[in-house]
Amino acid sequence: MDYSGQVESFLDHLFLERGLAAHTIAAYRTDLNHFGQFLDRLGRVSSPEELTREEVSLYIQNLKQAYARRTIRRRFSALNSFFRFLLARGRANRNPLEGFELPRLDRSLPGVLSIDEIRALLAAPDPETVLGERDRVMLEVLYGAGLRVSELVGLELQQINFNLGIVNVLGKGDKERIVPLPLPIVAHLREYIGRGRKKLLKGRLSNHLFLNRSGRPLSREGFWKNIRRYAFRAGIKQDVYPHLLRHSFATHLLSGGADLRVVQTLLGHSDLATTQIYTRVDAERLREVYRRYHPRERK
Repeated sequence: MDYSGQVESFLDHLFLERGLAAHTIAAYRTDLNHFGQFLDRLGRVSSPEELTREEVSLYIQNLKQAYARRTIRRRFSALNSFFRFLLARGRANRNPLEGFELPRLDRSLPGVLSIDEIRALLAAPDPETVLGERDRVMLEVLYGAGLRVSELVGLELQQINFNLGIVNVLGKGDKERIVPLPLPIVAHLREYIGRGRKKLLKGRLSNHLFLNRSGRPLSREGFWKNIRRYAFRAGIKQDVYPHLLRHSFATHLLSGGADLRVVQTLLGHSDLATTQIYTRVDAERLREVYRRYHPRERK
């Protein structure tokens, strides 16, 4: 099987056996196709498992000349997963990427909205309109439950338990987690389902919670456009994107005294180290306040 055929087999494995989302598989395809183009230019190997260490080193050098560290690491990770798949299926006898060290990432601190900015953003949609009612509750659920945008737009009716006031979130790798919802958000969800959502359905049947004008599931791209429009309306100067509300959710919880392990569970992080970055965000904010207001710092 040639390289492109092996890639398609690997992508089928990601979809059918591992259940990865379509956009994740598309990212794998892009990265693996980039490597395929490198093989074509190289013209010295008939299949990827025949690669030498020198040729892998050349590929990494090419990446370093044109791409940021994060992109290099992502492409290398995609290739590593691909070769591990070939090994497991007996289609290769070694992984030519073993032993290579990649450039370390400088862990940049995520941006955070202030509580006042969150309030202004949540107040930006007009709940008297059908789309405004939908968008208000989407923003409330996104921030109130700390969801990823894919988790938000993928929500279905059966994932909301109105009696207990919780949402059953299906996260990365089909991992489930339970996240409580504040009572006002539950009330707004009830109103939206009983009023705005019915109007958007236009007689259709759907299990999806959040719908577009045509009564179909609202896309990630559609919600991205909406949140940016509302951020402009709210007068927020920084760039606002869906994941920024997830960052804000975690930071505000920790600022209020929440236990780090609890925040880890609510976010669905498998590694506590991923959650710990938000403690650094809070520490940075404290230092900024100190620098701005302490008399000796002002001197």
